[in-house]
Amino acid sequence: MAQEKQAGKRPAGTPGAFSRWMQQKMNGRMNRKIRNGHGTFMGMDVLILHTVGRRSGQPRQSPLAWFADGENARLLIGSGGGSRNPGWYANMLAHPDQVEIELPGREAEPVVPQQLQGAERYEAWQRIAAAQPRIAKYQSKSERQYPVVRLSPR
Repeated sequence: MAQEKQAGKRPAGTPGAFSRWMQQKMNGRMNRKIRNGHGTFMGMDVLILHTVGRRSGQPRQSPLAWFADGENARLLIGSGGGSRNPGWYANMLAHPDQVEIELPGREAEPVVPQQLQGAERYEAWQRIAAAQPRIAKYQSKSERQYPVVRLSPR
């Protein structure tokens, strides 16, 4: 891999500079919409996930789709659109005590993340896939199992 980087190549599945720039612009736009009280995208509820960078220690804000889990908990899917888990997921695992969510038009509030496993993950996944079949379609095209994370109020 060091030779690939020296030769100007990036590892497979790593977005290029333009893709990263475009994602930052789109995330910024989506975050502004959420803060202005517009909480849906493509028929899904969205929130802003606040994490701390696992290597940089810098604050990160990611707009993400979420799914209800009882009255106060929310579920997130670590799809990332590729062969790797998304950056927010790794940041959340590295600093679980610093995770917050920002719902449309509201202040950020601290949450406790819990990665679901086994039957609990299966049941949550079934509810999510029924609510948004396109997510199940994305999962079927990936070789990795998308993590499902429950966020509960702290």
